[in-house]
Amino acid sequence: MTTLSIRAILVTALAALVATGAAEARPDSRRISCAQINAMIQSHRAVVLTTGPNTYDRYVRQFGNECDWPQVPMSAYIQARDGQCPVYRCEEPVNTFPN
Repeated sequence: MTTLSIRAILVTALAALVATGAAEARPDSRRISCAQINAMIQSHRAVVLTTGPNTYDRYVRQFGNECDWPQVPMSAYIQARDGQCPVYRCEEPVNTFPN
């Protein structure tokens, strides 16, 4: 193999890694509007969003089957560019009935 073909292979591999990393990057809820967050959740059914410097979570539609049983969509608020944004995330329901 020539130096030129090795270089071409390395450049192609590096470009593939960069493209893969960009595709897997989580949107940062603090940099987009609440309307954009909710539109993203509705169109993708579930979205993993960065919510802070070292935090992220998965947010889902209110009515759908995106949660694994016994979890259900529970309301939550996250920081958006334009303030607090109401969203839903999967959580186990709290049993409020005495045994």
